[in-house]
Amino acid sequence: MAQPLQSINLVAPAFMGINTEDSPIAQDTAFAEVADNAIIDRRGRLASRKGNTVLTTNKTVLGTDYLHKIHEFYDSANNEVIFSTGNNKIMTGTTTLVDATPGSYTITANDWKIVNFNDKAYFFQRGYDPLVYDNANGLRTFTVANSGATNATFKANEVLAAYGRLFVVGNATNDSVIYWSDLLNGNAFTGGSSGSIDVTKAWPNGFDKVVALAAHNNFLIVFGENNIIVYSGADSPASMAIHDTIAGVGCVDRNSIQDIGTDILFLTPTGLRGLGRTIQEKSLPITDLSRNIKQELIANTIATATPVSTVYSPENYFYLLCFSDLSLVYCFDIRATLENGAYRVTRWPSVDFKSFQRDRNGDIYIGCVDGLGKYDNYRDNGKPYRFRYFSPGLTFGDSAKIKMLKKIRPTLIGGNNSDIFLKWSYDFSTDTSSSTFRTSSDTPGFYGQSEYTDSDFSAEGITISRNSLNTTGYGSVINVGLETDINGFALSIQEMNVLALLGKTI
Repeated sequence: MAQPLQSINLVAPAFMGINTEDSPIAQDTAFAEVADNAIIDRRGRLASRKGNTVLTTNKTVLGTDYLHKIHEFYDSANNEVIFSTGNNKIMTGTTTLVDATPGSYTITANDWKIVNFNDKAYFFQRGYDPLVYDNANGLRTFTVANSGATNATFKANEVLAAYGRLFVVGNATNDSVIYWSDLLNGNAFTGGSSGSIDVTKAWPNGFDKVVALAAHNNFLIVFGENNIIVYSGADSPASMAIHDTIAGVGCVDRNSIQDIGTDILFLTPTGLRGLGRTIQEKSLPITDLSRNIKQELIANTIATATPVSTVYSPENYFYLLCFSDLSLVYCFDIRATLENGAYRVTRWPSVDFKSFQRDRNGDIYIGCVDGLGKYDNYRDNGKPYRFRYFSPGLTFGDSAKIKMLKKIRPTLIGGNNSDIFLKWSYDFSTDTSSSTFRTSSDTPGFYGQSEYTDSDFSAEGITISRNSLNTTGYGSVINVGLETDINGFALSIQEMNVLALLGKTI
């Protein structure tokens, strides 16, 4: 009598993101071994990310460098300027990059921290005379703006605009004294109600130095390399008091700090963490949000030689962490954590994304070697990019038995007229078998824009492809997946039905 086929139905494959920490044959099938150039879409499906639509047509002043930083300035009169930095210059513009560096001001590094405060933009980098921009006077040094020499004390590396002041720290000789400006005057760090605090003796675990500052619920959060100090009463900094300290957890890069409203995310030597605060108890539990890729992320944090770039997008529900010199972006879905407290995460490998900035309209600017781009459409500067998914090991409930894979039935949404490479392998082999099919070439039908927005419907339309492909081979553990080039049309995986015969026990 013929043996019936056994089935594993992968509904919304990779719904839980990638997992490189747990045993590949003990994982929930909702995890993925590979999820490249992907996001988790609004319906919980693994879907292709958007691309980089480059806006810049003239990048002469950028030369062969890339945009290290992007910043949107706007003031109460609705004036707006897009600043960017690279090639040891400060630039303005989108389609044409214009050198806005003040005359006789020499720059040899590009790791600026830029903030908006009281209708001005402030630029800080260790060892440099700070810069200030306003619509009336343009970009000037503090020395020019204040009609005198700037004290080297305030040539700081970190700046925070909060509670009606600028807070700065990290000059050429000291990383322990935090200075704050006079109320509503970011140019004045002496006189008035300006002041400073030395945190040298406040660290809970010996000597440390300040890496980053953040503001949250009237607290000033001071991130050291290995410790965190929380000051209460930050709206009146002269009378601030220590509210809490956390030993053994620090921040490796000020650029990793993102306030997502309910939490502050930051990169530590042991992964991505959140500084969650329970308001009723005034406590600060630390959560490991990168638990499922912990060792991989630690290795890349050690390997990178350049500052990271990050962005939080409430519109896309993600936090992006970019290692520019590794051409790698991690996309953390921040809608909810999994049972182990981690965010769902996917990878964007081999990308030319170097920096990010979310503007007040919710658009995400991307800095790259071609200038300024925008997170939009489904091509990277007019070129396709590869979307990949591979499942964890499938054992059909019995890893001791031989499996003979017979069919894979994927259901895909979108991907208008795309070639799909369905792949499978046995026993974790790098040698894969494959079969190719093409998605529907029908033009997707869209709802009227007056009732439904582009972001909800027009990216994927209603093109649905269902296929049943015969497969070959046998082994004790099966991995299945697919690859395709994203070239103008979004693609998402609705489900994959995997059918196999179970043979004898090994």
